[in-house]
Amino acid sequence: MKSTSRLFAVVKSERFLTPGNPTGLTGLLTHPAPRSQLIYLYSSTLDKLSKIPEHSVYRQSAEAITKQRLSIINGFKPPGYEEWAQRAKNKIEEHPNVFGKDRDPSSVFMSAQLTEEKDARDVQWDNRKQPAGLEGTRTPEERSQASGVATRAAFTPEADIVQWENEPPLEASQIAEIEDKIGAGLIEEVIQVAEGEHQLVDTMIESKSWEDLEEKPPQGQWDYFARDQHTPGTQEPPKAKN
Repeated sequence: MKSTSRLFAVVKSERFLTPGNPTGLTGLLTHPAPRSQLIYLYSSTLDKLSKIPEHSVYRQSAEAITKQRLSIINGFKPPGYEEWAQRAKNKIEEHPNVFGKDRDPSSVFMSAQLTEEKDARDVQWDNRKQPAGLEGTRTPEERSQASGVATRAAFTPEADIVQWENEPPLEASQIAEIEDKIGAGLIEEVIQVAEGEHQLVDTMIESKSWEDLEEKPPQGQWDYFARDQHTPGTQEPPKAKN
């Protein structure tokens, strides 16, 4: 069931949903890039599932629904997608040392994460504080070294800094159509489910759930849960009178 605020957004003919706006569900805000997020989660989940044997029932079921939902997402392209893809392709070709060669723009996923800027000269200490110098009177040699450290030039990283352009957003009508086809609530809820499945695969691989139990269950342990064991069969229809 869709929330009232999301329905109002479609009724008011807003072309795009505003990222960060309430969805009508407590604690769930409008996602800024649901299409690229889902493509990343589904693609990564399928890569992980390939490590599980094909006879695993979990892999078969998870792979089927993941591929089905991924095909739905790939069936929708936001306005201006082709132009963006060409610009992204050019950017990748300009920086092969960052993205690698022959990369498809649709397979490049960016995530913004605020990290504290660090001087590479501190990395050698494994992010630990460098040992403090000795206190007290220093020799002329030690004072000359200290003055050299104080006048060092600011560190400039050698790695390329690429300004990546985000994929164009989907229209509100496209998102509504995706939600109807998937049938699992708002697209933000679909993302939450995809994130949970993405993490669950790691747990299933770690536990090797497809292997047989170390201790075989006793004979008849699961008979109680078999079908049609504790319910009467369908009553026979009455015979027709001549």
